[in-house]
Amino acid sequence: METKPTCRLPKGRAKGENELFGWRAAKVRWPALFDGVDSTTEGWIVDQMYIVRPVVETGYENLLLVRLLLEMRIPSIRKSSVEGLTVDGILENWHKLKPVIMEEWAENRDPLIDLFGKVRDEWLEKDLPTWIGANRFYPGVADALKFASSRLYIVTTKQSRFADALLRELAGVIIPPERIYGLGSGPKVEVLKQLQKKPEHQGLTLHFVEDRFATLKNVIKEPELDGWNLYLGDWGYNTRKEREEAATIPRIRLLELSDFSKKLK
Repeated sequence: METKPTCRLPKGRAKGENELFGWRAAKVRWPALFDGVDSTTEGWIVDQMYIVRPVVETGYENLLLVRLLLEMRIPSIRKSSVEGLTVDGILENWHKLKPVIMEEWAENRDPLIDLFGKVRDEWLEKDLPTWIGANRFYPGVADALKFASSRLYIVTTKQSRFADALLRELAGVIIPPERIYGLGSGPKVEVLKQLQKKPEHQGLTLHFVEDRFATLKNVIKEPELDGWNLYLGDWGYNTRKEREEAATIPRIRLLELSDFSKKLK
């Protein structure tokens, strides 16, 4: 049997969980900025969030993106030095923009992570059906997870409790908690190192399915992880430019959704 650490938890489509959480949490963090923001502006921001979502590594960054998009939409409230920014500019330069705006807005990572989790917890506790309804698995994925013939691991930047809730409530899939590596488990490259050292994985073929191209490039930089088969899910949060670049890298295979489901089954 092959073991397939890890299966990336598939995300929802437009106006999905992260986009809506980002909007809700940003309104909690900066309420004065959102006073008087109409539904048209809200809809525009949520739509743009789905486009820029590939840059997000950890959930709290959704708050920053929502505020940045609001400043783009309403220049009069801008508190950052970023001018003339476009959605394409965010996609190209997020790793440079993020530390700049966090410093200018006097924000710190940990409080934003806590807030993002708190908003999720409150929504989950008060209205579980609506929270679940804000998410959906891509077609065929739930069944593929249920009937997978290999040992599966979830490595995600979601907090583990949310990943577990989605798997149980939305997909009807139970993954043992020790096989869910969520936010706080360390960088994904370190998780992969842990997994490949497990005695039960010795001699088995290891597969890593990811939708962030940058993460796969980080794996390639680690010689210790040369034994992993790497896949970029073309249905996830990545751009055409990233997929085209990935196709030029021998270590990375582009994986279509239908093939992903078939392989797990």
